[in-house]
Amino acid sequence: MKVAEDAGLDLVKVSPNANPPVCKIIDYGKFRYEMTRKEKEAKKKQKTIEVKEIRLSPNIDQNDLTTKVNMARKFLTKGDRVKVTLRFRGRELAYVNKRKEVLDNFAEQLSDVAQVDEPAKFEGRSMIMFLAAKRS
Repeated sequence: MKVAEDAGLDLVKVSPNANPPVCKIIDYGKFRYEMTRKEKEAKKKQKTIEVKEIRLSPNIDQNDLTTKVNMARKFLTKGDRVKVTLRFRGRELAYVNKRKEVLDNFAEQLSDVAQVDEPAKFEGRSMIMFLAAKRS
């Protein structure tokens, strides 16, 4: 501590759990500034994964389904997860088991770039499935 005071700097414990504790004589303000800069740089390089949603109806036509598949393909290649929602209205709820094929067909068309992250499950008046990009 005497050497640090004579130099006009601070004594900082670098690893206090070591035996004996490791200390450095540095300018503490400059040390904190450099640490915050390193943290900001690390945050810039981080990739956040977003969840994009695609809504389908039970009696969707093949061309419309192809358009939705292409949108999902674009999201997956960017690295996002895709939430596919099949919404039921009115009497469509009576034919839930038959309409699960729409989600299966959707996942099958994307099988080259995606894998089913969470299989289709029923929540309220909609059936939800999550897709994630395949890991190479």
